[in-house]
Amino acid sequence: MTVHAATEAEQVSEVLARAAGRHFGATARIETLARESGGASRQTWSFDAVVDATRHELILRRDPPLAGRPGSERSSSLDRPTEFRVLRAAFKAGVRAPEPLFELTPQDGLGEAYVMRRMRGTAIARKLLRDAPYAEARRRIPLQLGEIVARIHATDTATLPPLVTKQAADQIALLRGALDQMADPQPVFELALSWLDRRKPAPVERPLLVHGDYRTGNYLADETGVTAILDWEGAHLGDPVEDLGWLCVKSWRFGAVDKPAGGFGSRDELWAAYERAGGRKVDPARAHWWEVLGTARWGIICHQQAWRHLSGAVKSMELASIGRRAVETEVDLLQLLKAGG
Repeated sequence: MTVHAATEAEQVSEVLARAAGRHFGATARIETLARESGGASRQTWSFDAVVDATRHELILRRDPPLAGRPGSERSSSLDRPTEFRVLRAAFKAGVRAPEPLFELTPQDGLGEAYVMRRMRGTAIARKLLRDAPYAEARRRIPLQLGEIVARIHATDTATLPPLVTKQAADQIALLRGALDQMADPQPVFELALSWLDRRKPAPVERPLLVHGDYRTGNYLADETGVTAILDWEGAHLGDPVEDLGWLCVKSWRFGAVDKPAGGFGSRDELWAAYERAGGRKVDPARAHWWEVLGTARWGIICHQQAWRHLSGAVKSMELASIGRRAVETEVDLLQLLKAGG
């Protein structure tokens, strides 16, 4: 561990000891503190808080130290206080998600951050899709994903903090704006956006809570199946079918291309489980539209990531490698457009 990393870890540990002590009402000792891999836009730290001989397994979510400073990247996703309130509302509504416990204060000195319970399971798609211990889970996961997302959409919007509403037309406009910022022409994505605009579904009369990034890789699962839905920073109000379409984007099947529901099952299985759990009846044409939009969205994100590297704004082989995946989505889009007529 570098000196800088050690200093940061020491600071985080000290702050968490004070914050956990406030929450639990007794002196807290922090153990097994570790920064989780990934998370360029925000940090995730795993730790145990030992209070009166009781061990609490917890997770810290925080913005990185440079967030909000001049010259730093500030994501358009939710800030941590809003994310905390969305997660709290979903958890109280019975969604299979980590329990949010407490927020840090500005005086704590770690920026916007909150703590939630640590859940069992792995988010690594390769393990879930291939390893023997998850054989039974693979059968259950597509049904569970349908049931859980129906519960997300059933969350009472009155319990949520103020959230932006994104209808189909809004999503097209966002992608158009992102595409127009890139210097190079992108004919496949231009074609896809024109197709989407001509066929966009009518706005939903009553926008519901949409997770916004509901896909394989953003939930934990163990041998019994899905244990918790993660990464709520993209939550907004909108068309619930958006989540179903995003889950079925081919990039989130991680090689299991014949199983559209996140790499684990069929669209029909997913939709049937969703409807049984109280979700609105799924219109296949509407679901296809959202799958096309999700594919275009991911491809444009790939281009944006590559552009950050190529422009010199951020030198990162990770961003460059993500950019290469845009070609995959172009092929996927052409196939989807042909299937959609």
